[in-house]
Amino acid sequence: MKIGLVPVNVGVSNVEGLVNLAKKAEAVGVESLWTFEHVIVPVEYQSKYPYSPDGKMGTTPETNFVDPLIALTTIAAHTSSVRLGTGVNILPQTNPLYLAKQAASIDFASNGRMMLGVGIGWLKEEFEANGVPFERRGARFDDYVEAMKKVWSGDVVEHDSEFLQWSGFKSHPLPVQQSGGSPAVPVVIGGTKGKAFERIAKHGDGWFAPVANVNQLEPLLAPFADACGKGGRDPESGEVSTMWIPAAEGVDSAKRYADLGVSRLIVPLPALGGPPLEALDRFADEVVAKVG
Repeated sequence: MKIGLVPVNVGVSNVEGLVNLAKKAEAVGVESLWTFEHVIVPVEYQSKYPYSPDGKMGTTPETNFVDPLIALTTIAAHTSSVRLGTGVNILPQTNPLYLAKQAASIDFASNGRMMLGVGIGWLKEEFEANGVPFERRGARFDDYVEAMKKVWSGDVVEHDSEFLQWSGFKSHPLPVQQSGGSPAVPVVIGGTKGKAFERIAKHGDGWFAPVANVNQLEPLLAPFADACGKGGRDPESGEVSTMWIPAAEGVDSAKRYADLGVSRLIVPLPALGGPPLEALDRFADEVVAKVG
């Protein structure tokens, strides 16, 4: 079982703390480090955060929310093996050509350690601040994923759609990693609602399940497998990553996740039970050594 930590870019007070956490996590056997993304945190918002009972994020507008790609680039420069994941970036509100270039560049700079986690987003106020329509963000997401994969392929890019008109160019460097014999950054799609499973089946190399425990995850596996089947895809062909709080469920729960086909358990940093840098040795002994 692979063990990750999230979010390494939120609430950090200085770059030394970010770097030291990454180096320590790599040293004790953590497999991957993940980020969250919000470009802004509105002082007030009407949008409902779908993964908490009160519909609110667990951060304030004053919380340091370091850009995920900059945070992961910094980590890449100071580590050698830990994998780097966005968990998840909000794809429809960004420029997909820039994101494709940046993700490929991080993969190049890290020697093939990048995982691009993406989702459709939920915070309408953030889309408005970015000057992007909130409506039809699902269709925009689907189109952007297909277009970015063309950028990574190394072929001349031709993509003419409702949202993009790209023609006659290439973008290098290409990703170090490969998919189906072509350069590609693994695309990990986050979410549990709407057409998330259809998108994973069509576009994803993995699924990031933002659930709180195994009892929430288990009933989602049937519709996930059904969507994969309808899309002509083996549900075991991609990695399933999910949130995990070992202190709440017990270390032994990792076996139940594994039996359900989960590849990676991603532990929220607050769940380490103390300042992350200080808690990592204990976490390594009590969790990573037993399930990693």
